[in-house]
Amino acid sequence: MEDGARPRIGFMILETFPVGPLQCNCTILGDEQTREAIIVDPGDEITRIHRRLAELGLKLKQILITHAHIDHVGGALKLKVLTGAPIYLNEADLPLLQMMSMQAAWLGIETPETAPPDESLTDGRQVGLLSYPAHVIHTPGHTQGSICLHFASMNMVLAGDTLFAGSIGRTDLPGGNFEQIIDSIQSRLLSLPDETRVVPGHGPATTIGSERKLNPFLK
Repeated sequence: MEDGARPRIGFMILETFPVGPLQCNCTILGDEQTREAIIVDPGDEITRIHRRLAELGLKLKQILITHAHIDHVGGALKLKVLTGAPIYLNEADLPLLQMMSMQAAWLGIETPETAPPDESLTDGRQVGLLSYPAHVIHTPGHTQGSICLHFASMNMVLAGDTLFAGSIGRTDLPGGNFEQIIDSIQSRLLSLPDETRVVPGHGPATTIGSERKLNPFLK
């Protein structure tokens, strides 16, 4: 969903748009009443993201990272400096943060500055906004610290690179494990209602029901 396309549910602001060379899906979720917001996976194009927050009149409260690959976490510290918002990341991905120069070399891009998270996205923790809370689902496999964010009241899960439309996250990078990601999806995500909307870390949205029926990796 490109800038300007804003589905509304009550007083919610919800925008997802791709950023950076790998087109990571970055999501802004805001409350029109409190003017507070969270951002999930600000991997790049932080000037654009910061400008969009200003256009929407939102104050950033949390920066939530689904996993520590460069395309998802690369802009987080820069956004924190601009807004003062804390960074949340599952601590099992700290080794990947320490490999940022190696990750940048894989892509042939400049190494972004990073720092350890302010808080850990531990399994079962509630984060997000008061009106739009999310529960953390730890889904190791793509990385050891990969998490998904389940917004039960919105019937939506932000799945990072764990589950895609018709595919799953790759497991051939450091911290990846094929059997583990399949187990995470089967035991943690497919237990959600079929109508749950899935916003993956890249590409188009899907639903739990559609992936249960059609995803070739889950047969």
